[in-house]
Amino acid sequence: MAINVAPADVQLVVGAPMGYWRTVAWRLRRDPTTIGAGLVLLAIVLSAVLAPVLAPHDPTAGSIRLRLAPIGAPDHPLGTDEQGRDMLSRLLYGGRMTLLAGLTPVLVAFVLGTVMGIAAGYAGGFPNTLIMRTMDIFYAFPSVLLAIAISGSLGPGLWNTLISLSVVFVPRVVRVAESATVQVKSLEFVAAARASGSGVWPIMRHHLLPNVLGPVLVFSSTQVSLSIILAAGLSFLGLGVTPPAAEWGLMLNTLRGSIYVNAWVPALPGVAIFLTSMAFNLLSDGLRDAMEVRV
Repeated sequence: MAINVAPADVQLVVGAPMGYWRTVAWRLRRDPTTIGAGLVLLAIVLSAVLAPVLAPHDPTAGSIRLRLAPIGAPDHPLGTDEQGRDMLSRLLYGGRMTLLAGLTPVLVAFVLGTVMGIAAGYAGGFPNTLIMRTMDIFYAFPSVLLAIAISGSLGPGLWNTLISLSVVFVPRVVRVAESATVQVKSLEFVAAARASGSGVWPIMRHHLLPNVLGPVLVFSSTQVSLSIILAAGLSFLGLGVTPPAAEWGLMLNTLRGSIYVNAWVPALPGVAIFLTSMAFNLLSDGLRDAMEVRV
């Protein structure tokens, strides 16, 4: 629901009125929780991107002598795993795989879902029924079960994980985009554009898309944390990334038998998943609140 903001609340210090996106940016800067979550995410992303530079050891090289070294061990500040591989290095490289598996399906769903939702919402009639009822078939299944079923049928692997999670999230985005399109196309400026002789594609591109992108973007941002958890869950079950690749969910799977020997080291991938998903949740909440503005 849009929030009516007082004029003084949406002006720069010099008194010049802001546009919508400048107002959104201004409100985000005034939200310390969102800024903190964004900084945490920035640190996680940078550490994953710079893993080859930051990692002190080869993430796949192990040593039987150093199995399950505790946190603070010499030359291994976060200890080692069940094969003697450096945990800090594997966490850094694992962030790359986990972020890729979590962000890519949401990005694919954002693009495909927005296009399909706008097409279904604007066309109406039989095209709308065909697209939306097809999406309802996938949406009827719980996300976890659908992801497991698709990954189980396709087999383990990163690409199959991306495909299965994309199938999970596309119907969600389509529903949001279709609902927003139905609301926008009933407004006067769309009717005026249609009456002036504008074609279907110009109306969808210039009038519907800019007004639908906001709600779809906010909703998609809320799905990233779920995507990360589902990707890690598939790897934990052996349906996602395969060994010896470093991925947080897979690391939890391989370390679960060591929890009674050294409980702190096996908990590290879980802590990384929790911090990343929580940061995405807080950032999406702040983005949603900031975009609920009418200037």
